[in-house]
Amino acid sequence: MELPIFRHGANTRAGDLMANIAEMVKELQQERDRLDQAIGALAPLAGISKTSSVRGGAGGPRRTLSAAARRKVSLAQKARWARLRAENSAKGQPSTVNPGKRTMSAAARRKIAATQRARWAKLRAQ
Repeated sequence: MELPIFRHGANTRAGDLMANIAEMVKELQQERDRLDQAIGALAPLAGISKTSSVRGGAGGPRRTLSAAARRKVSLAQKARWARLRAENSAKGQPSTVNPGKRTMSAAARRKIAATQRARWAKLRAQ
């Protein structure tokens, strides 16, 4: 199939362009159908199952776990989560000595206030 070449400045109308695109899509779909038929004919000869398709199939039969294996995996995952939760809860516990809210002493507040008054007095003097 040959694709039409569109040059800049060529006299093409939007309707013609859309018709060409629609025709190309139709031809590509026909080509895909022909390929699907060819693959369908050749796949059994090669021993390829019909469940896997060219357009993104699973790629083979799914593996299944027995009930005992699923239980074993489940218990192992539950143990992992329990261990993780135990580690996080141990880290997240606050220490027994709770310092509480930190407050400034009256002397410290007076010292800061005096320093700020001196700073503003110096700025006003300039």
